[in-house]
Amino acid sequence: MTDDTDDILNRLPARLKAARRSRGLSLEAVANLSGVSRSMVSQIERGESSPTIATLWNLTRALQVDFAGLLDAPSEDDRIDVLREGAIPHIDNIGRGVRIRILSPPEEAGRHEVYDLRFDPGGALVSQPHSRAAREQLIMVEGVLTVTSGGASERLNTGDTASYRADVAHAIEAAGDKARALLIVKHA
Repeated sequence: MTDDTDDILNRLPARLKAARRSRGLSLEAVANLSGVSRSMVSQIERGESSPTIATLWNLTRALQVDFAGLLDAPSEDDRIDVLREGAIPHIDNIGRGVRIRILSPPEEAGRHEVYDLRFDPGGALVSQPHSRAAREQLIMVEGVLTVTSGGASERLNTGDTASYRADVAHAIEAAGDKARALLIVKHA
């Protein structure tokens, strides 16, 4: 069996079940409409039995779903990319007393970046100017931080959000206790 065949057999049970549920049909109703026994429909939906082409054809007609679409690979629109906690990359050598976790996908680097910043008491992230017209948005999750951009400075508390120029020297500093924020960097 090829990998494609295995993929189809893995997708088929869930897709058939989803099609049945989206139409509000019971196993019994699908059995009556398709001529396929209720127990066979149940086994197929649980992945315990592989249907013949004839059985699959009868089920798709009863469920009013496209036969080919049921077997197609999921489209990019039907996909959720997940970055699990243990796999989140981090930066350790920037700043003082700050842990930086990279939440955005690598292909977004230099365009739209998202970071989770965790500051120790007195921690600081001092940055040189980024690309022309770059901006940052800092969303406070907990604690108190001071943001400086060029000659402006603001103290932020839990729940505050700041937006500022990042094409000038700028800094984020913990004002005492631990603090956490989400940072979004938007490049022009």
